[in-house]
Amino acid sequence: MFESFTASKQDAIVILKSDHEKVKGLFEQFENSDNKREKRKIVAEAIMELKIHAEIEEKIFYPTVRSKVEDDDLMNEADEEHHVAKLLIAELDQMDGSEDHWEAKFTVLAENIRHHIKEEEGEMFPKARKEDIDFKAIGQKLLAAKQSLKKNGVPESAEGKLMARNAKADSPAKNAKIKPTLKLAKSTAKPALRQPQRPLRRNSVRHIK
Repeated sequence: MFESFTASKQDAIVILKSDHEKVKGLFEQFENSDNKREKRKIVAEAIMELKIHAEIEEKIFYPTVRSKVEDDDLMNEADEEHHVAKLLIAELDQMDGSEDHWEAKFTVLAENIRHHIKEEEGEMFPKARKEDIDFKAIGQKLLAAKQSLKKNGVPESAEGKLMARNAKADSPAKNAKIKPTLKLAKSTAKPALRQPQRPLRRNSVRHIK
């Protein structure tokens, strides 16, 4: 019985579901807290958990499942949901918690992740279970990768690099509503000198009779 319990802890889907429960718990803690300092701590922990989880899913679990499960739409949606989540995470990484949209942005992230979890556990995982996949072997790779990422850090995502190139902002959604003001660029070119016109002499015009 002990061996069976140990094996289940190394099962890939069990590991991923455990991650899901942890972040959902952090979301609930955030929603139930009225303390700003505590909320900042919760957000930092949740973001780190999500970064690690996304990294091991995308590099190890998703490729294995995609090669076995014949449902490109399901896997593509999962990729896009990760992309959206990582954009929100990248924006939150640029914030310190004092901004007007900080709490709203994390709440939207939580809602997106909850939806993503529901689809994974309701559709992807059951389909994967039906395939010939060594979930224990995959699980061991996930655990090793998690340990390495916790020790060495998570590589910056493409979304993070994209956000780093943009100016720090409270909310791109908020800034998008601001009407841009057009500024006329000052010309550095020197005005051309006008040549003075010579007056016409009377005898220069011939009258035709």
